[in-house]
Amino acid sequence: MTLILLLTLVDFILYFTVDNLWLFGAYFLATLIPKGCICAWNHHHQHTRTFKATPWNRLLEISYALHTGVTTNLWLLHHVLGHHHNYLDQDLDQSRWKRADGTEMGMWEYTLIVAGTAYYRGYLVGKAHPKHYRTHVIYTIAVIALVTALLLYRPLAALMIFVLPMITGLLITAWATYEHHAGLDEPEDHFLASYNNINPIFNVMTGNLGYHTAHHYRQGTHWSELPSLHQKNPGQNSCANVQNVFLGTSESAVFSSTAGPVVLTAGRVYA
Repeated sequence: MTLILLLTLVDFILYFTVDNLWLFGAYFLATLIPKGCICAWNHHHQHTRTFKATPWNRLLEISYALHTGVTTNLWLLHHVLGHHHNYLDQDLDQSRWKRADGTEMGMWEYTLIVAGTAYYRGYLVGKAHPKHYRTHVIYTIAVIALVTALLLYRPLAALMIFVLPMITGLLITAWATYEHHAGLDEPEDHFLASYNNINPIFNVMTGNLGYHTAHHYRQGTHWSELPSLHQKNPGQNSCANVQNVFLGTSESAVFSSTAGPVVLTAGRVYA
């Protein structure tokens, strides 16, 4: 959290002091992966709030929004109250990877659709949770007002330091979720419906988001406890799809209850 807030501080320092397009571009590229990882920490925050006091959480969420394009309670509505309840049903899943005809979307198609419909699908879930949605609307308006003011004062700086990363962050958020479930057409068994990435670098950067079966099995579990939960539940090692990859580029090992390790050379892994 400290690093995320420090990055926000650096953003504002550059916003007020730099006018060079090339420096803005270099900074955007240099922070692309760090800010992409912030998407995962924003996700964890929506599952288990960082602070006990609500005002501190709201301030932190503004920082998250400026990095990721995901404002207060959008993850709560779209992901926690939506996807986690519906991910076994591709007709209802807010992050559905199937087309209407039942075929599997490609990664970029999925990314654009999930990112492009994120706020609308959050709104649909919000109809059943008006209190959470009202908070979402209030702080979304606050973020829009802040970004608008930044654009009016220093347009180029605001575009390169805030607006572009927010759009990119929302796309990264959607893109990252494609690998969690796509292709696993499992309507009943939670232990067969998620991919797991046990690569230590990936999990340090994302707060153990690779232990995805454990995360869905008990979504209220703090991110730091997911590896332990993964090991304690034998179903996750015998039935889940397990891989060890960093950014989908290295070889992956899949373990199932009926076969030994199978080595595949792709980011996508099937049991």
